[in-house]
Amino acid sequence: MSKEVAIPEEVLMSKIHLIRGRKVMLDRELAELYGVTTGNLNKAVNRHIKRFPDDFMFQLTKKEYDALRFQIGILKRGQHAKYLPKAFTREGISMLSGILNSDWAITVNIQVMRTFWKMEDMLLTHKDLLLELEEIRQSVKGHGDQISLIFEYLKQFEQTKQEALEYKNRPKIGFKRKEEE
Repeated sequence: MSKEVAIPEEVLMSKIHLIRGRKVMLDRELAELYGVTTGNLNKAVNRHIKRFPDDFMFQLTKKEYDALRFQIGILKRGQHAKYLPKAFTREGISMLSGILNSDWAITVNIQVMRTFWKMEDMLLTHKDLLLELEEIRQSVKGHGDQISLIFEYLKQFEQTKQEALEYKNRPKIGFKRKEEE
């Protein structure tokens, strides 16, 4: 097998998108990682299409593609994709390793799979925190006016406190004895 691939984990994570509630990678990004053209990757997939059911791979709709394109800037202004991209789930990416036989593709595939697992572990590790945040969000939902009112009262209280302090520290007027000066 070839040397270990050193693709930074952040690069791989930035290529994982959430579409239709699934974590996926697009065909063009996978092709770039594997060192093949998008067309050749899709030809290989089409030759083995039985290995890619809908829960392994799906084609983006125009609406999904446009939303993703504006979100991550897939194409530069004035460029247009000839075909809508295919999105591969973790299972689909795993299946790719069986049809792309180069050592490089296999090594990259292993690294991509490890990145997916690491992301899942991170989500499970922080699941409790996410659940607590969701509970807080739900309990605060609809209380925006009340929270604004509380902040308004706090501002008024702070202003009253500041005025009292300024009154206390104001210069005294009237007659002063020598020892008071």
